[in-house]
Amino acid sequence: MTADAMASPSPDPALAADIDAISRLTGEFVLRSGQVATEYFDKYLFEAEPTLLDRIATRMVGLLPEGTELLGGLEMGGIPIVTMISAKTGLPALFVRKKAKEYGTKKLAEGPDVAGRRVTLIEDVITTGGAVRNAAVALREYGATVDVVVCAIDRSPGEENPLADAGLEIRSVLTKADLDAVRS
Repeated sequence: MTADAMASPSPDPALAADIDAISRLTGEFVLRSGQVATEYFDKYLFEAEPTLLDRIATRMVGLLPEGTELLGGLEMGGIPIVTMISAKTGLPALFVRKKAKEYGTKKLAEGPDVAGRRVTLIEDVITTGGAVRNAAVALREYGATVDVVVCAIDRSPGEENPLADAGLEIRSVLTKADLDAVRS
């Protein structure tokens, strides 16, 4: 068992079944990474459902590492989740863009200053982790300590952490295997 799997709670089959029922689509989909998949988890379908989003956020609160000072929700899917987790915990939220604005404040992360603070990234679905990796690198350049990402669904292939090379631990509410198990 990987360190990441140990950090994740035991799966909630009822939550997995509800997420699977509302958000698993089949067909041919090009992922952000450029990979082609025959199924896709449309996170906006579960994020738009208030009771389901609340159940996910509640599970994610339990995965936050001790010492978290800021919650960094990745644009765009991490924003609804980080907002709910922030409301539940009282921890300030950051809204992390894919790239810094080219106008106004020209910020990458909207919210409090990150310099010298421990930021836990919040993401909806991780496959290869490209957006998370980019956000972590950028926030570190601004002086943040970033070493954990908490996600709703980890659908990365295999047992290996795709973000280990970036020094990031993944803590997930559900994995693709958990979602597949409720389909059997």
